[in-house]
Amino acid sequence: MADAVHAIGKAMFDALMRGDKEATIAAFADDAEIFDPHYPRPHMRGKAEIRAGLDWGFGSMKSFGFDIKHYFPGKDGLSGVFEVDTHHVLKIGKNGDRRQQGHRAPRLRALRPERHGRRLPRHRAAEVEAVGQVS
Repeated sequence: MADAVHAIGKAMFDALMRGDKEATIAAFADDAEIFDPHYPRPHMRGKAEIRAGLDWGFGSMKSFGFDIKHYFPGKDGLSGVFEVDTHHVLKIGKNGDRRQQGHRAPRLRALRPERHGRRLPRHRAAEVEAVGQVS
């Protein structure tokens, strides 16, 4: 059964795929943080920086595509993790498909969730990032 965090996350992915930047931004708390290494400014803090990042993202993408493979709810009921395959199409015509890689982990980033009501929780990236393969 889906929980509130799943519903918020799914609504955010759906808004991105519809091209609805305002609905995407509305899913985040005012002091939300995003870390995405694909963006010119990977660590975005607050809605103004998130909006600027999404301006770049929507300016670069013909379309966003997300296929939710798994959802792992947090024991606290206030957090969760999505595993997604992406199917983005860049405006320059390149396909941005990214699928999970079987038994190999291309990247691991530890996150610490914090409470923020019914909006996506704020996450702070840990200082350590493990990159490599897991057998």
